[in-house]
Amino acid sequence: MLDSASMRKRVLIIDDEPSIRKVLAAHLKAQSYEVQTASDGGEGISRLQNEQFHAVVTDLKMPGIGGLEVLHWVRSHDPGLPVVIITAHGTVDTAVEAIKLGAHDYITKPFDRDELKLILEKAVRTEQVQAQSLSSLEGRFDIIGRTPKMQQVYELIERVANSPTTVLITGESGTGKELVARALHTNSSRKDEPFISVNCGAIPDTLFESELFGHEKGAFTGAIGSRPGRFELADGGTLFLDEVGELPLDMQVKLLRVLQERKVDRVGGLKPIEVDVRLITSTNRDLSKEVEEGSFRQDLFYRLNVIPIHLPPLRERTEDIPLLVKHFLERFNVRLDRNIEGLTAGAEELLQRWEWPGNIRELENLMERTVLLCQGNQIEESDLPSSTQDTPLPDVAANVEELGLKAYVRAHTAKLERARILEVLEAETHNVTRAAKALGISRKSLQTKMKDYGLRDDGNSSS
Repeated sequence: MLDSASMRKRVLIIDDEPSIRKVLAAHLKAQSYEVQTASDGGEGISRLQNEQFHAVVTDLKMPGIGGLEVLHWVRSHDPGLPVVIITAHGTVDTAVEAIKLGAHDYITKPFDRDELKLILEKAVRTEQVQAQSLSSLEGRFDIIGRTPKMQQVYELIERVANSPTTVLITGESGTGKELVARALHTNSSRKDEPFISVNCGAIPDTLFESELFGHEKGAFTGAIGSRPGRFELADGGTLFLDEVGELPLDMQVKLLRVLQERKVDRVGGLKPIEVDVRLITSTNRDLSKEVEEGSFRQDLFYRLNVIPIHLPPLRERTEDIPLLVKHFLERFNVRLDRNIEGLTAGAEELLQRWEWPGNIRELENLMERTVLLCQGNQIEESDLPSSTQDTPLPDVAANVEELGLKAYVRAHTAKLERARILEVLEAETHNVTRAAKALGISRKSLQTKMKDYGLRDDGNSSS
């Protein structure tokens, strides 16, 4: 996954018609995208193997390897990468099937500039919150973690996966809520049917109804053709509404009616369409509090919160950090063609002390950046961002009775470590290089610890 905050959004266009590639590239470059093109599916896959993108726009029908084959490759190798299908009006049904197979969306020829802009904006906006398909190291359901809190999550998934009951997944941003939603789907009898994910936070208020329920041709300005909504696309399978707390009140009413009647009304449609959908939702908000404040409907909250599953923040399961680090290290060694062997004990300790406000997603981004920039074969404290190194140690002078077990151990370990470092520094007349050698750690590691413990470097740091 790319760090979109630090670079322009990169889009790959795959189409066998030079004129289409030229027009699309011009449109997207005018919107400040960085654009690369490929003339067929084989060339497109080759680029995807060697470069990184935020989104792929591919023609459906091409000689040789077509759009569906490109979609299958992306779903297998980079499931968090959104794929937008280009289609002619005569092949819209195939494009709809492509969405059921995991495509993000589709656009029809001739292109409508505004529609293209909205689809690409939504694709790259949701790219960062697409859960990565994690290979299981220690955990279950392709989710990494072995702490008691995660075991409780696994047990709930196992118990409710094969039921039609609505599930509400709660947790801070970056904790892996979509991974849980996918686990519920893939372990149910609906696993061979569509899993459709919608990030409610990425949809403008004016487009919610059309996005969820679809629209008929001419229903509003720009509706150049009929489009099924996400409920229709998920028929027979699972619909995952991520960040459902973002729904406006008027859409909450309409969603409640769909849950009650199991029918949707397209914008501009004349008759309801029956749907069979298992609904899973998620939020990083306190919806019960929002019900009290009047910003979320109480009746809808009760319908969504039949089975609640809460994902703990990473700071509450730091024992899982080494497992996650190992996973991300292996992934980014392959992706970035590096051979980083692991972390020093000091670097791992820093990661476990950090509060992780961005949770697993923050750890993933940090590992990608660190693997790329690390100059040695091991990641040391000095290779980590300064923010993680500024984490204060527990106050060893605090009343130990007020500390939990983990904080108590950390505090006393820090006290012993500081005393030992000071002892060796004094024995080596504060020569940092010789002290580091005597302690069996690198000079950089010792300097980091001296900073952590407030030990002054008297300037005799050279050998």
